[in-house]
Amino acid sequence: MRRIIISLAFTLVAAVAMAKQPAPQSPEKPTKTFTSSAEVTALIAKAKSEHKEGQSIVAEPMLELGSYDGHLEYRPSVGNAAVHEKEAEIFYVIDGSATLMTGGKLVKETRTNSTNLSGSAIEGGTSRTIAKGDFILVPENTPHWFSSIDGVLVLFSLHVPRP
Repeated sequence: MRRIIISLAFTLVAAVAMAKQPAPQSPEKPTKTFTSSAEVTALIAKAKSEHKEGQSIVAEPMLELGSYDGHLEYRPSVGNAAVHEKEAEIFYVIDGSATLMTGGKLVKETRTNSTNLSGSAIEGGTSRTIAKGDFILVPENTPHWFSSIDGVLVLFSLHVPRP
């Protein structure tokens, strides 16, 4: 009985000591609130040079502020459809044109992480032709997919966390 009590006491002390240790801090994200047109041109060239055969998207960070992430997306070919369950997404078309489908249902849905889904396509969505200069807002929980791309599509994409 004495061994059990001593063992329990050590276990309790170890548990209290572990509970009082601070949680490891994740590295703080950098803050970047401005990207010049010259930097955008350089990011496009960088994305183009980093593109690998069969890769549907190359993303380059443009703006970062806390949980707001703005990226340049270089899309030379059609990729997967997506659903962001807790983020709206804003697109600005920097160059190129494509067909964007929104709504409907993901085909062959898979979970990519705790808040995002992916699929091979969308069934029953609404198609819209988009081109240079267009803005698009995709609400959270909305399937979206660039179902065809004319040449190369270059976008600015901003993920906006929603409650």
